[in-house]
Amino acid sequence: MNSSRETRRVAIFDTTLRDGEQTPGITLTPDRKVKIAEMLGELGVDTIEAGFPVISRGEEEAVKRIVEMGLNARVVCLARTDERDIDTAIRCGVKSIHTFIATSEIHLRHKLRMTREEMLEKTTRAIEYARSRGLRVEFSAEDSTRTEIDFLVEVARRVKEAGASTFDIADTVGTATPEMMEEYVRRIADGAGIMVSAHCHNDFGLAVANSLAAVSAGASQVHVTVNGIGERTGNTSLEEFVMACMNLYGFTTGINRAALYRASNLVSETTGFPVPCNKAIVGKNAFGHESGIHTHGILSEPSTYEPFDPATVGRQRWLQAGKHAGRHGIEAQLRMMGIHLSSEEIDSVVRKVKEIGDRGHAVSDQELKGMAMSQSDTYEMYMSPAGGHDNDADNAVKKSAFLTATVGSREHVEVASGSDDRQAARRALKGLSKWMESEFGEGRDMGDGAETRNVADSHKGQQAVE
Repeated sequence: MNSSRETRRVAIFDTTLRDGEQTPGITLTPDRKVKIAEMLGELGVDTIEAGFPVISRGEEEAVKRIVEMGLNARVVCLARTDERDIDTAIRCGVKSIHTFIATSEIHLRHKLRMTREEMLEKTTRAIEYARSRGLRVEFSAEDSTRTEIDFLVEVARRVKEAGASTFDIADTVGTATPEMMEEYVRRIADGAGIMVSAHCHNDFGLAVANSLAAVSAGASQVHVTVNGIGERTGNTSLEEFVMACMNLYGFTTGINRAALYRASNLVSETTGFPVPCNKAIVGKNAFGHESGIHTHGILSEPSTYEPFDPATVGRQRWLQAGKHAGRHGIEAQLRMMGIHLSSEEIDSVVRKVKEIGDRGHAVSDQELKGMAMSQSDTYEMYMSPAGGHDNDADNAVKKSAFLTATVGSREHVEVASGSDDRQAARRALKGLSKWMESEFGEGRDMGDGAETRNVADSHKGQQAVE
């Protein structure tokens, strides 16, 4: 690790409330924005981009209210290079604005219908106006990474002369590579002598990598969003960037890492956008383990299969019973439930778990507990309680049930699911009946004097299926 990196602090510019809200399908009320802003303040971000106030009355109200909260973070808002936008920002009470205009040929020709010089004149005039009104200005060159680098350096020089304090390299459609981002940062910093920031999109899955490359090359600030939400495929994920800074690069930030998971959950609940299970840092599976080899390692020494302590980000590790699970993991899960079984009983539970896994069913903690409790029974139905359910492809809640039966030396596990407890139980009973008929035949002697019978008649969970 480069020792010079260890002393560097990276400023976190959070745009969850502006670029994050531009995610198709997300619309935040002023109250919801204030709620998220409060969490961002607790998280310790350096800058909160509260919104784009010129677009609606509600947006203007939200920015005003966030300014009035008195957070430690600097509160800014977005404004085009237009006096009307700047005046609206001033009415909101912000002391800083984030202004932008596109600089690439494709945007100049097809969207703005401007020449390069016309764009530069409009930009410098707007920055000078904002500065004359006492505002601090951060400037973003939209579509920077598809702008000819020599011209982008000229843009950076001109905006600095006009009074901008920060130049933001915007990878607007996520086409930059880490190598390219490093070159752009170095050229801007050396050629214009201005503080450099990076704003990366995730169209090719490189937003975090490009942001880290920008900081490695000398950028002082990075734009991020909680959970990586944003236009199209999103922006640089705050939690991923911050943890990579600390664990992999040695950079520091002012972020309260223990609050990352709570912030993720709050933004997910408030926006209605779920966090993918396999998302780094905050996804459900980030610290979940099923494989027997992995769980054995985790139980012996967590660092064998975890890159850092989950408590660092407010998480806990968890184990999953399934066909890949081993004896150590399942025994550990049962101990955490306060259940202690003999060696033979644990082996029996492991066999049942793997049989269920081979049928394509993941075993929940509640179901595992039911298996353990059924060790002394000839057969038992276990219904998953509220919260112990699966979701099918259509996101409809499905309840699950499993039934174990022991006939002489033969044991069978039947798993079924349904729209409610009753349907799940009936399906499990039906499946078990079919197995018994195929194995022993209708009315045949099954050993030890037992006869085939309707399982529900002697089922101690009978009430659930009547």
